[in-house]
Amino acid sequence: MKRRNCFALLAILIATTLQAQPVTDVDDGPAVWGQWTEWGDQQNGLYRNPVVPADFSDIDCIRVGDDYYAISSTMQFSPGMTILHSRDLVNWEYAGHAVSYLTQISSALSWQEMNRYGRGVWAGTLRYHKGRFYLYFGTPDEGYFMTSAPKAEGPWEPLTCLLADDGWDDCTVCWDERGNGWFFGTCFKDNYKTFRFKMARDGRSIEHQSGVVVNEGNGREANKIIYHDGFYYLLFSEHKGGIGRYVMAKRDSKITGKFSEECQLLQPCTEANEPNQGGIVEGPDGHWYFLTHHGSGDWSGRIMSLLPVSWKNGWPMIGKLNDSSEPGVMVWKGTMPATQNARLNLQRSDDFDTPTLGAQWQWNYEPRREMFSLSERPGWLRLKAFKPLESQNLLKVGNTITQRSFRTQNNEVIVKLDITHIADGLHTGLAHFSHAYGAIGIFRHHGQNYIETIQGGKWEASQPIQSSSVWLKSVWGLDGMSRFYYSTDGDTFLPLGTYQLSWGFYRGDRIAVYCFNEQADTGYVDVDYLHYSF
Repeated sequence: MKRRNCFALLAILIATTLQAQPVTDVDDGPAVWGQWTEWGDQQNGLYRNPVVPADFSDIDCIRVGDDYYAISSTMQFSPGMTILHSRDLVNWEYAGHAVSYLTQISSALSWQEMNRYGRGVWAGTLRYHKGRFYLYFGTPDEGYFMTSAPKAEGPWEPLTCLLADDGWDDCTVCWDERGNGWFFGTCFKDNYKTFRFKMARDGRSIEHQSGVVVNEGNGREANKIIYHDGFYYLLFSEHKGGIGRYVMAKRDSKITGKFSEECQLLQPCTEANEPNQGGIVEGPDGHWYFLTHHGSGDWSGRIMSLLPVSWKNGWPMIGKLNDSSEPGVMVWKGTMPATQNARLNLQRSDDFDTPTLGAQWQWNYEPRREMFSLSERPGWLRLKAFKPLESQNLLKVGNTITQRSFRTQNNEVIVKLDITHIADGLHTGLAHFSHAYGAIGIFRHHGQNYIETIQGGKWEASQPIQSSSVWLKSVWGLDGMSRFYYSTDGDTFLPLGTYQLSWGFYRGDRIAVYCFNEQADTGYVDVDYLHYSF
């Protein structure tokens, strides 16, 4: 394969820069990863990375008119594939989810089986073509799927399977100037070979026999195909032992070409947890940007940052560029791409006053739908208890409702529960949920309610309580050390244990509310509200 020495070209052809980027000091970041005290829109014309310090992994981003839409993988959480909306690439809000029923993919994603931790809905590509949104994604066990919608908010069509085979990930698509469709996907079980397939013009099928290898090796994945100024660019990430993961690109003037030219766009930036997977778009200010996640993972998951892009010598170089013709490096702050009068915010708190759940919520696996309700007691979320798949294992409890935890200086979550109707054997409470989990809750035994803690896999009931309602609270900061509290009047909170938030199954920590009964499918808890402030 021919490799182009793009670094030499950078030194020779530096005058071909198309856009100068308004970037400030590259070193103005946290001394230690995760210890940022400022993030996002600074309300002074600048923004700081991360733009969203929460687990939005495997990002793709597109522009549609004056609006920006991004997607994020969701693994086993339901509904699947989160969709975000922005007008400036820094402030975001939820637009919804594209996969309403995970069991379209496999019964292993249902509450009856719960057998896809760390798998399920992986990375995808979002595109807008002829007035419709198209979403493509892969699962490592079931293959490639697509869906389409007239609006990003939906309704999204039922899933169409494009390739029923395991061992594939990180697909991307485009339509060429003649309207022909093309699909790219990586077979990670075969030395990370990336194939190009012919795709139907309506985007709903691919020709399997048309596959041609256009990339291979070194953990090459995270594919995104874009067209700019006469070239098709295949963006991807690459990993090398002892070096880390970083962003690369291959290009060709023809979509059917060999994509033999390649260039490294961004250095590994291991001190910043390897920003590497994302989408390149033109901003509202005419400059270009790379919306990406940081890929190494810690308790906060793979968070979102916005890096500048400079088109130099026909390549979209990412981050801060030096004079030495090297790939870019991490940028921690920059000029806002646009200044909006109204800021968008990612919803967190919920009073459960609407007929449907807010888009911040996702169930752990496909829920048992008849066992929750927002209508039986208006203004409350009713969680009806049923038996788990395994005793004293929150990973095997159906209908656990979750949302992302943020890595900010001062987080506080309070949930109010009406426990009037819980039954013997019922457990309910507030959890930090990942591969490991910690929780504070209520357990009913022989007609008596007890405060209960879960730590290190141990479930321990402590003092009995007599109130009909209980307030549970978690407080944590940048270190991810949660402190649990409970109250029987909503005013006086008593401390009861700590828990170190954690990473697992390619996911950061999540706030969760659970309700189950190890004895029988009986009893329920009513959730009045969950308030999340920082």
